[in-house]
Amino acid sequence: MKEDFLHYLWRTRRFDLSDLFATDGRPLFIVEPGEYNRHAGPDFLHARVRIDDTLWAGNVEMHMRASEWLQHGHQHDTAYDNVILHVVLEEDNPIFRANGERIACLELKRRIPPRLSGTYLQLLHAENWIPCQRHFAAIDDTTKLLWLDRLLVERLEEKTERLAARLEAATYDWEEVFYQSLAANFGTNINSAPFDVLARSLPLKLLSKHRNSLLQIEALIFGQAGILDATFSDEYPRRLSEEYRFLKKKYNLMPIEPAMWKFLRLRPANFPTVRLAQLSALLFGGEHLFSKTLAAADFREIESLFDLRVSLYWLDHYVFDKPSIRRPKPLGHDAIRLIIANTIVPFLFLYGAHKHEERYKEKALQLLEALPAEANHVMDGWKKLDCIARNAYQSQALLQLKQKYCDRKRCLECAIGNAIMK
Repeated sequence: MKEDFLHYLWRTRRFDLSDLFATDGRPLFIVEPGEYNRHAGPDFLHARVRIDDTLWAGNVEMHMRASEWLQHGHQHDTAYDNVILHVVLEEDNPIFRANGERIACLELKRRIPPRLSGTYLQLLHAENWIPCQRHFAAIDDTTKLLWLDRLLVERLEEKTERLAARLEAATYDWEEVFYQSLAANFGTNINSAPFDVLARSLPLKLLSKHRNSLLQIEALIFGQAGILDATFSDEYPRRLSEEYRFLKKKYNLMPIEPAMWKFLRLRPANFPTVRLAQLSALLFGGEHLFSKTLAAADFREIESLFDLRVSLYWLDHYVFDKPSIRRPKPLGHDAIRLIIANTIVPFLFLYGAHKHEERYKEKALQLLEALPAEANHVMDGWKKLDCIARNAYQSQALLQLKQKYCDRKRCLECAIGNAIMK
């Protein structure tokens, strides 16, 4: 049994509330259990408890055993000075304040319904793919769907926390941070880090000065990527190299380490050189990309922003100086959908929250509804439970459920787990 079970019992008051007494014999009545605190400090804040004839207002702390108060060092932490009640499974030791006064303690070990503790322990010790696998099918669809709605918002809020920190550091230059995030997504998981470093080394304002010259855009991007520091036989990379030398000196640029780029086990269409050419094509002639996503009417219009035409050289090359069969190099549908899901959706959601404009948050959710569900091993697991995501909205929520709740056995904080406990 873990402390989270005590939190659950206290929150829901699902223990024997009749004839409550503190362990020192004083009668006790819970007026208000308080607000659950997920941060540092006591477990419940702003509680009200009547002990004897005195109404106490303050905080409630919980432990499996009372002695854990001392083990955790609460006696030295002023954040716990306002604790009015210590709720424990078992009081193995009375706890005193610094002034010698004993802290009132409520012991729960004889007040927990056996069926409730049995269900909890069954979930806690389950070794299935998800703890509630035996019960999952019995939970009604409404409970599941409402919980998925909440989980998706939670997932977006977590994703946008990191973005918000970057925006604050960039004094809320939305276009710049959007460009950096887009670039990182062009690298997919394998080359996301070097794309991110590259974008940070090459500000959008600098690139915008050259947006009408694809040669100069490519020179800046490939040069900063460290890929032009070589001797080439083809004329095009030689021209890029010459252009970059001039721009590097003009802007005092320092290229990133070329060893960061990974080619091994990648399909040629996903080589970083091809992705860099596609990023160049996106930035060529284009500006205010974030503003365009805000203004886009629907999914199709956003998708059309990534209808790219790379420079002629890349039609029959995947890397410099190595000709290949002539093929167009558009961004594929899967790549575009990943960019929408991983960059555009979080940015729209954050922008809506920052500006208090619900329409942008709604737009973000609608984009996820328009995207197909991801195909991965987690979705395969849900399919085996007859839980099939219809779109990215649901698959993202199911990822959040599995990764942040099921894998961590946070059943008591989950709507499905709570339904089972009832």
